[in-house]
Amino acid sequence: MEREWLFLLIPMVIGVSFLGVGVYGLRRAGALRRNGITAVGRVVRLDTRRDDDGAKYHHPVVAWTTRDGRACTYPSAFGRGTVLPGFGTGSSVTVLYDPDNPRRFEIRGWDSKPFHLLFAGVGTALTAGTLLVLLVLA
Repeated sequence: MEREWLFLLIPMVIGVSFLGVGVYGLRRAGALRRNGITAVGRVVRLDTRRDDDGAKYHHPVVAWTTRDGRACTYPSAFGRGTVLPGFGTGSSVTVLYDPDNPRRFEIRGWDSKPFHLLFAGVGTALTAGTLLVLLVLA
């Protein structure tokens, strides 16, 4: 095994990165589900952003009031290519927010746990596969 391990760094770095993003997202979502407070919010508008390839992503901007009376209006960090039924402007949605930092919130039914599971799964597969190849070559 002379230079083969150098080529294995590419899938290893990608795998560890994907795994890190997936685990971080799952842990953050889990903490929010354990400690978060639900509120009824209203979608006030949709922020539409384009990526470098020109694809459109819609991020609902939701307004709600916290238990202590603070008015909050924040866009979802999770964008989708299409607006799902029930998430258009004026729709009533359920929000789960962190009472210490309401900017940390999720919109029930919009923010997606499978997204984080996919990242964690792909990262695990790439990392484990690369480690297996390294063990076989050693």
